[in-house]
Amino acid sequence: MHIVIYGLGGVGGYFGGKLAKAGNNVTFIARGAHLKAVQEYGLQVKSIDGDFTIQPTLATDTISDVPKADLVILSVKSWQIPEIAEQLKPILHSDSAVLPLQNGADNVEKLVEVLPEHQVLGGFCKIYSKKETDGVIDHFGVSPAEVVLGELNNKKTERVAAIARLFNEAGCLGTVAEDIQKRIWSKFIFITTVSAIGGLTRVSIGAMRDVPYLYDVLKNTALEIKAIANAKGINLTDDDMGALFNFIDKQPYEATASTQRDIMAGHPSELENFNGYIVKEGKRLGIPTPVNEFIYYCLVPQEKIARTS
Repeated sequence: MHIVIYGLGGVGGYFGGKLAKAGNNVTFIARGAHLKAVQEYGLQVKSIDGDFTIQPTLATDTISDVPKADLVILSVKSWQIPEIAEQLKPILHSDSAVLPLQNGADNVEKLVEVLPEHQVLGGFCKIYSKKETDGVIDHFGVSPAEVVLGELNNKKTERVAAIARLFNEAGCLGTVAEDIQKRIWSKFIFITTVSAIGGLTRVSIGAMRDVPYLYDVLKNTALEIKAIANAKGINLTDDDMGALFNFIDKQPYEATASTQRDIMAGHPSELENFNGYIVKEGKRLGIPTPVNEFIYYCLVPQEKIARTS
């Protein structure tokens, strides 16, 4: 199986590195100094599960150099998906599978607007990781890291079982979801909630938990997102919300979300795809989202600066 990792940040670098270390044929599509470092020195992964370095089969910024792919793992930002989906067309064959692992609730929707639906899987991951420096990935939380995936119709096909086995054999967890859209939205609520308040307060999840007022804001943010999900036919329940906050309560005190780190660093972030998406869907569906609106519009000015600087 030829696996293509599009995007060499914390997610793509870690999971792609683990797949390559396990002996799979892995191509990385990346750019800039990060790509050059990988080409020259290999991809270095610092991990709580043990450090390693791999030499990818191919690392390039030119998609025309890439052979046909059996599996493409997308670890770019959500807003980049439409453009990248177009770029993927020449390297896909009729049985290729495209697996998006980035955060967001509408990644599948964006992909199927460009690619045939049968080529698209639903997916997300559970990991704390980041690009430390050019050529180096730091995996600093969640062990073992997990990839959750599924067919869009939730059928338990051999291809999703085979992809899950790839991750398991590489030392990660590969899980086929019973209801992939519900699982995606469960992750989306978590990451959107902690990223938003984290972006405003600029403190860790633990520090937010310590302030009862902020903890209530976290809950109200999540409840608005649940209302949008339910209106879209996603079966999130009160029990799911309880599980969500049990999960938040168990996160490492110093943990921060990747979108929060982007906001704090003045980089373009997933704000539009997170709280912005909820605000937009709330207006479309006639559902009030005042907490998400406040967070979104407080952060919009900085996001505009980040995207024009």
